[in-house]
Amino acid sequence: MKALSIRAPWWWFILHAGKDIENRDWPTKFRGTVYVHASKWWSKSAVIEDAHVAMDCYERADVPCKAEMKWEAMKARGGCIVGTVDIVDCVSESKSPWFFGQYGFVLANPRALPEPIPCKGALGFFDVNLPPTSST
Repeated sequence: MKALSIRAPWWWFILHAGKDIENRDWPTKFRGTVYVHASKWWSKSAVIEDAHVAMDCYERADVPCKAEMKWEAMKARGGCIVGTVDIVDCVSESKSPWFFGQYGFVLANPRALPEPIPCKGALGFFDVNLPPTSST
């Protein structure tokens, strides 16, 4: 299955707070389920700055949050597969408050894994071979 590496806090907002667009500067024709890989990259000040932007998007989206955001838990999941999401479209414009890129991968059906699975990330989509679980 394919995976997509996403920096904190954005992956957290996809899995827990209704982020329905993943902004990229490149388009994709891929449609289907992908693993969400939490990037190992971490700069607390940059993550906090992005979290402020994400909270603004979240408040405008007006969706329920499924979990409490905890910085250390988010950091600890870096370099792991943390869930799955379906990519259902790729757009160059959207009314979603989460859209602010050149292209947006439209997301649906986010599912957080009960436990993170260590996995080396890569740029773009990359292949991951994990045994199937009841959560995927």
